[in-house]
Amino acid sequence: QVQLVESGGGSVQAGESLRLSCAASEFPYNTLCMGWFRQAPGKEREGVAMFFSRGGDTAYADSVKGRFTASQDNTKKTVYLMMNSLKPEDTATYYCAAGRYVADLTLPREYEYWGQGTQVSVSP
Repeated sequence: QVQLVESGGGSVQAGESLRLSCAASEFPYNTLCMGWFRQAPGKEREGVAMFFSRGGDTAYADSVKGRFTASQDNTKKTVYLMMNSLKPEDTATYYCAAGRYVADLTLPREYEYWGQGTQVSVSP
């Protein structure tokens, strides 16, 4: 059972930055697909940044390309989401997710484990 604990959300103004963290519990971390998703009120959950923990390219949503960067620290079993140039439309609850058998990185249903979510609010 993978447990994910997120931190780092908050309220900022447009143009500012935040870094989210997600610590994974002991598990075959290097075989997991990790993802950052977000969900705004009244909207479906959408993928923001998704990648395999063993390495490789990261898939980003078009809306965040060039502004958000996902990274990982394998020694700490922690993944990060650096969010720069934040916009009001980035306001949402952000979730960290992990899955062992992910065929489509962008689909939330492919991920087995989820963090509790952390709120990001961006004011104009």
